[in-house]
Amino acid sequence: MSWICPKCERELKKPNQGHYCIKVSIHSLLVGQSEELILAFDKLLAEITDWDGVTVSCSAHTIVFVHNQTFFVIRPMKKYLELKFYSEKIPEEIAVTKSVFHAGRYGNHIKLYSLNELTPKVFTLIKKSHELL
Repeated sequence: MSWICPKCERELKKPNQGHYCIKVSIHSLLVGQSEELILAFDKLLAEITDWDGVTVSCSAHTIVFVHNQTFFVIRPMKKYLELKFYSEKIPEEIAVTKSVFHAGRYGNHIKLYSLNELTPKVFTLIKKSHELL
């Protein structure tokens, strides 16, 4: 059962759950992005929101995808989208720019500069993160 914060309208897992309470729209986070990166974001959003039990919300600088826990984060940067997903081991299928082990899993970061880089391998890794958490 989820709860919606009356101040920021974020959907959260439980009532009065601690969070960064600020009202931000997805659109405002994508201002200044290239049309190609907006298309890549739209493709990610369309695919992932169809998965079981996924909710999407925004914090100050990120778009957060939650299943039971946060399993995927998009941080729009000036020239790319930084994608963060979780795994049991560091992926070898794609170029990971940063990987941090915490709480029994790796938080992996990749940079998406173009729509062409949004490959089936990327979607597979995000789906595995969804299933892991």
